[in-house]
Amino acid sequence: MKKARYVMLACILMVTFILSACGATPTPQLIVVTATSAPATEAPTAVPTATLVPVALSGPQNGSTMKWVDGSTLVYIPAGDFTMGDGVFALSHNVTLDGYWIQKTKVTNRMYEQCVKVGACTAPSQELGGPVFSNPEFGNHPVVGVNWSQAQAYCAWTQGSLPTEAQWEKAARGTNGNIYPWGSAAPTCGLLNFANCYKSTSGVEAFAANGASPYGLLDMAGNTFEWINDWYAENYYATSPLVNPTGPESGQYRVVRGSSFETDDQLIASAIRRYNEPVDSERDTGFRCVVANPQPIAPYCQLSAFVPTSTNVSTSCELPEGVVTNQYCAQGETYAVVQLSFGSSWKVRGTRLICTEAVNGGFRQLTCAGPETIESTNEIVVCNDSCSNSSIAEGVAPVCDSGYTLDPATGMCNYTPILAQVSIAGCPVGYSMVDRGGQQTCVISKDANGFCPAGLYFDELAGMCAPPNGETSAPYGFDNAPLAAQTYAGCATGYTYNEGFQCCQAITGGTYPGCAPGYTYDADRKSCVPTGAELSGEGCTTVRVTTIKCSEPVNTCAQYSNSESRCVANFCSWNEAASKCEMRTPTP
Repeated sequence: MKKARYVMLACILMVTFILSACGATPTPQLIVVTATSAPATEAPTAVPTATLVPVALSGPQNGSTMKWVDGSTLVYIPAGDFTMGDGVFALSHNVTLDGYWIQKTKVTNRMYEQCVKVGACTAPSQELGGPVFSNPEFGNHPVVGVNWSQAQAYCAWTQGSLPTEAQWEKAARGTNGNIYPWGSAAPTCGLLNFANCYKSTSGVEAFAANGASPYGLLDMAGNTFEWINDWYAENYYATSPLVNPTGPESGQYRVVRGSSFETDDQLIASAIRRYNEPVDSERDTGFRCVVANPQPIAPYCQLSAFVPTSTNVSTSCELPEGVVTNQYCAQGETYAVVQLSFGSSWKVRGTRLICTEAVNGGFRQLTCAGPETIESTNEIVVCNDSCSNSSIAEGVAPVCDSGYTLDPATGMCNYTPILAQVSIAGCPVGYSMVDRGGQQTCVISKDANGFCPAGLYFDELAGMCAPPNGETSAPYGFDNAPLAAQTYAGCATGYTYNEGFQCCQAITGGTYPGCAPGYTYDADRKSCVPTGAELSGEGCTTVRVTTIKCSEPVNTCAQYSNSESRCVANFCSWNEAASKCEMRTPTP
């Protein structure tokens, strides 16, 4: 008892001392009270400082793809040699190129619009007969009405440049000496947009099924010509370097490659060289970019959500009606009328007629315009909406790229980096787990459509998304501000790096990449939805539509009558006596 009394007395004296001390003026040192050691049951909050073992990478392979800063997809063309020229239109010779990345499609109106909005590009000219740049209906069409300098400025904004002649031709023909991107088969309206089959530009992914190049590039023939980085010289091939040729040092004209929606079938070969004055802009000339050495780009702070490609298959249903009821010519144009069931959906397959829908006399009808100078058979798929496949499955919610979180209120995806440590539940959706020298860590992986975030390709050896420069510790999707600041190459013009969020923030609010090629924005879903998926499956029927020949080919050479050099460069015939440009007479 005596000992207990002593202990009680000591406690009273201690409390008295503490209370008397509280009467003094408080000092900042009192904050120390809130920083006591965490109980043994709590996980430590400090980030481990152990150095992670680098992950072995295979590096980009032939045909590897990567989303890029402008919403495009880059395709990797490996180093090596190929035969340039075909011995008919251009001197055949062997050329060796370093590896490079090139855009899968031509630059679209939607992609170019972003560059204009942030102030890095100037608006294209509205050329007579060309698509309306500002009309969202043509968002997936190639941008036209741009001169060489405008095209090059856009490419520079994306860390790239216009392709050299050699880079463009290798990407178009491959290494097997193809005459055309798809091989050696003769051009048809199902392989490309040419010879006025469709009378105007088309979406850049319209011929993905059959007209792709050996590397998977689209529209390397038809739709629009493409600006090239090189100056033009007629005899350049005879003296050009055999390794990474870049064209003459100077000149009057810039090279133009490819073909357009008006080009005759005899002038589609990938080896054909053309040229134009750099200041000119045309209704049928666009471009795509090469990024030879992509540097790590910081993520955008926001992106649009997207609906993943999926299907909704049923077991049985009634086939819809799809019947051709008329074919006719009107003012030189060729038309066909197709009668459809109400409650069905339809999509043109392959050659893609230009169709409009209306209800006439109580019947639901499509009026379709076809190629005007040839007889052509095309297909339309008609599906019963109650049971057929569709490009968007009912009930599928919009999702985000890996490393982003959906804000349902706005429909935007916000960049949300996480800690790299593996939690008790594993890694979040969009991330995968790798072993780095005995330490497990999360790494960023593919999204719901199987793509890595912009600036990363999927490395098959490592099983993770990685930047093409091989930096396996790049903190894409991870909360590591110091490492992010020293890793990223910065932001494109129009954006500023936010160290707090570790991402590129738009200087003008809301100006972030729009929907990728093959997608369109759906206001109801507040997201990008796929437009290229073809209807098929249970409850669908295919209607074969034959349109008749109504007129002779349009003289597409007349537009060059003010310049003999441009007339000849576009494989037309110059009539010296009449001082005009004429169509060449086809060779029997």
